[in-house]
Amino acid sequence: MSISKISVVIIGAGPAGFYAADALIKKKLNCEIDIIDFLPTPYGLIRAGVAPDHQTTKKVTKSFEKVALNESCNFFGNVHLGNDISIEELKTIYDVLIIATGADSDSDLNIPGSKLKGVIGSASFVGWYNAHPNFIELNPDLNTEKVVIIGNGNVAIDIARVLVKNRKEMAESDIPEYALSTIENSPISDVYVFGRRGPIEAKFTNVELREMGELIDAIPIVDSEQLPSSVGLLNDARDQRLKEKNLKTLHEFSSNKLTDAEKRVHFPFWHKPVKIIGDSKVEAIQMEKTILKDGKIESTGEHIEIECGLVIPAIGYRSIPVKGLPFNNENYVLVNTDGRVEEGVYTVGWIKRGPSGVISTNRPDGTLVADHIENDFPNGGIKSGREALIESLEKKNIKYVSFDGWKLIEKAEVSGAIEPAPRKKIEKIDDMLDVVFYK
Repeated sequence: MSISKISVVIIGAGPAGFYAADALIKKKLNCEIDIIDFLPTPYGLIRAGVAPDHQTTKKVTKSFEKVALNESCNFFGNVHLGNDISIEELKTIYDVLIIATGADSDSDLNIPGSKLKGVIGSASFVGWYNAHPNFIELNPDLNTEKVVIIGNGNVAIDIARVLVKNRKEMAESDIPEYALSTIENSPISDVYVFGRRGPIEAKFTNVELREMGELIDAIPIVDSEQLPSSVGLLNDARDQRLKEKNLKTLHEFSSNKLTDAEKRVHFPFWHKPVKIIGDSKVEAIQMEKTILKDGKIESTGEHIEIECGLVIPAIGYRSIPVKGLPFNNENYVLVNTDGRVEEGVYTVGWIKRGPSGVISTNRPDGTLVADHIENDFPNGGIKSGREALIESLEKKNIKYVSFDGWKLIEKAEVSGAIEPAPRKKIEKIDDMLDVVFYK
């Protein structure tokens, strides 16, 4: 017995959105799935968040492309939630709304001086060197010998690596020329990646950490006195293996000397930022040494100062509220119960649970929501979905980009690249739209 079509709109074309669409397709529910995004390009943080020199990681987009090309799926890029269409209107059009808008705002550092020029959040900085249209005009001042990054996750280590790689090392990346030349011409010699806690608590993966020992012009600097001899016994076996690998790698790095290379990436642990010093722009940062007591970080009152011209807090991302839906302003997520927001509205990914995990961590969210939809719509849906969306967008003269349109953008980027670079990203939305509609 066939059931009537369930019209589904997924808001956000990043990993979480595509995993949700994939889960619905695999369930063989009678769904018509539309994925909308404010950018003309799909893939979210795969395109604009994964480091430009990590092209292997970006290959996951091939599996997402198969989802987008499924006969039940359509992509609508360049459609702004709030400006072009509202949650309320989408509710009248679709049986199901899945919110997958991610977390693309920076967490606040909240210390004196954090608003000075030269303090740039990691989301903005990563967006800049990945040619995200919202950040191409960031124009960070890299005329400094020292850069301080706050945080001990993969984002922090990615930024450090990109800042000290040379042009040859970035040849197979898709970093935009404006960022590459700015970094290449900067006098940066020392990058400090500060952690509030110790090496055992650091969140970077071992693959990312080991890369720091394979750079041409830079070496990692680690103080052996900050490294324990072992990680101890942990509850999680997988976590134990990861931390043991990281500790082994850090011990290997600790034999490096400051004079071994022209550039250095320092990994000082047990320090928290206290204040950023400067009149109109960053001149230095004051850090306070910390200790771990009863599982909590405590201050020691012992301070150091690092002269620097750029501070990049990489302390986590935040989701922004979605107008018309309940939002938790403490945890920066949509109010939800196992992915349910309200009748007919679901959520997946970082806006559901906060910014954590790797790309595939979003997959179970999609599976869970697909289960909910199967249970909540046993008789199918009643709303027109795609047909009404197209009618609404055309009535408002919105130039929406289909997946075929995205493929035109992709083709232009690939053909514009100089080998061995995989693509030359089109940086401005207007230029992307020109490729789709006027060429």
